[in-house]
Amino acid sequence: MDGMMGTLIYFVVIIAIMYFLLFRPEKKRKKQQQEMRDSLKIGDTITTIGGIVGTIVDVDKELIVIETGEDRVRIQLARWAVGSIGKAAEETN
Repeated sequence: MDGMMGTLIYFVVIIAIMYFLLFRPEKKRKKQQQEMRDSLKIGDTITTIGGIVGTIVDVDKELIVIETGEDRVRIQLARWAVGSIGKAAEETN
Protein backbone atom coordinates (compact mmCIF):
# COMPACT_ATOMS: atom_id res chain seq x y z
CA MET A 1 0.00 0.00 0.00
CA ASP A 2 2.87 2.40 0.78
CA GLY A 3 4.35 1.89 -2.68
CA MET A 4 1.04 2.74 -4.32
CA MET A 5 0.62 5.87 -2.20
CA GLY A 6 4.17 7.00 -3.07
CA THR A 7 3.46 6.54 -6.77
CA LEU A 8 0.24 8.53 -6.49
CA ILE A 9 2.04 11.40 -4.73
CA TYR A 10 4.75 11.29 -7.40
CA PHE A 11 2.16 11.70 -10.18
CA VAL A 12 0.41 14.55 -8.34
CA VAL A 13 3.75 16.37 -7.97
CA ILE A 14 4.55 15.89 -11.69
CA ILE A 15 1.13 17.27 -12.69
CA ALA A 16 1.57 20.28 -10.37
CA ILE A 17 5.01 21.02 -11.87
CA MET A 18 3.60 20.78 -15.40
CA TYR A 19 0.79 23.18 -14.47
CA PHE A 20 3.13 25.83 -13.03
CA LEU A 21 5.77 25.51 -15.78
CA LEU A 22 3.62 24.99 -18.88
CA PHE A 23 -0.06 25.76 -18.59
CA ARG A 24 -0.16 28.73 -16.23
CA PRO A 25 2.38 30.92 -18.12
CA GLU A 26 0.62 30.16 -21.42
CA LYS A 27 -2.74 31.15 -19.96
CA LYS A 28 -1.24 34.38 -18.60
CA ARG A 29 0.33 35.22 -21.98
CA LYS A 30 -2.97 34.65 -23.82
CA LYS A 31 -4.78 36.89 -21.34
CA GLN A 32 -2.22 39.69 -21.87
CA GLN A 33 -2.56 39.39 -25.66
CA GLN A 34 -6.35 39.57 -25.45
CA GLU A 35 -6.17 42.67 -23.23
CA MET A 36 -3.75 44.27 -25.72
CA ARG A 37 -6.10 43.53 -28.64
CA ASP A 38 -9.10 44.85 -26.72
CA SER A 39 -7.29 48.15 -26.06
CA LEU A 40 -6.62 48.96 -29.73
CA LYS A 41 -7.54 52.51 -30.72
CA ILE A 42 -7.26 54.77 -33.75
CA GLY A 43 -3.73 56.11 -34.22
CA ASP A 44 -1.91 53.14 -32.65
CA THR A 45 1.00 51.72 -34.62
CA ILE A 46 0.82 47.92 -34.79
CA THR A 47 2.64 44.95 -36.24
CA THR A 48 0.54 41.99 -37.36
CA ILE A 49 1.46 38.38 -36.76
CA GLY A 50 2.37 38.29 -40.46
CA GLY A 51 4.82 41.20 -40.11
CA ILE A 52 2.75 44.00 -41.65
CA VAL A 53 3.34 47.34 -39.93
CA GLY A 54 0.70 50.05 -40.04
CA THR A 55 -1.33 52.66 -38.22
CA ILE A 56 -4.92 51.96 -37.18
CA VAL A 57 -7.46 54.21 -38.94
CA ASP A 58 -10.70 52.40 -38.00
CA VAL A 59 -11.66 50.03 -35.19
CA ASP A 60 -14.68 47.73 -35.19
CA LYS A 61 -15.79 44.98 -32.79
CA GLU A 62 -13.98 42.22 -34.71
CA LEU A 63 -12.09 44.06 -37.44
CA ILE A 64 -9.56 46.86 -37.73
CA VAL A 65 -8.39 48.87 -40.73
CA ILE A 66 -4.74 49.86 -40.91
CA GLU A 67 -2.88 52.21 -43.23
CA THR A 68 0.56 51.09 -44.38
CA GLY A 69 3.43 52.87 -46.05
CA GLU A 70 3.65 56.22 -47.73
CA ASP A 71 1.21 55.22 -50.47
CA ARG A 72 -1.48 54.97 -47.75
CA VAL A 73 -2.73 51.50 -48.64
CA ARG A 74 -5.56 50.44 -46.33
CA ILE A 75 -5.88 46.84 -45.19
CA GLN A 76 -8.76 45.34 -43.22
CA LEU A 77 -7.67 42.77 -40.61
CA ALA A 78 -9.21 40.68 -37.87
CA ARG A 79 -8.29 41.80 -34.35
CA TRP A 80 -6.65 38.44 -33.59
CA ALA A 81 -4.07 39.16 -36.32
CA VAL A 82 -2.42 41.93 -34.26
CA GLY A 83 0.93 40.74 -32.93
CA SER A 84 2.22 43.81 -31.10
CA ILE A 85 1.34 47.41 -30.48
CA GLY A 86 3.21 50.63 -29.75
CA LYS A 87 6.95 51.06 -29.35
CA ALA A 88 7.87 47.47 -30.29
CA ALA A 89 5.99 47.90 -33.55
CA GLU A 90 7.71 51.23 -34.32
CA GLU A 91 11.18 49.72 -33.89
CA THR A 92 10.57 47.30 -36.77
CA ASN A 93 10.29 50.15 -39.34
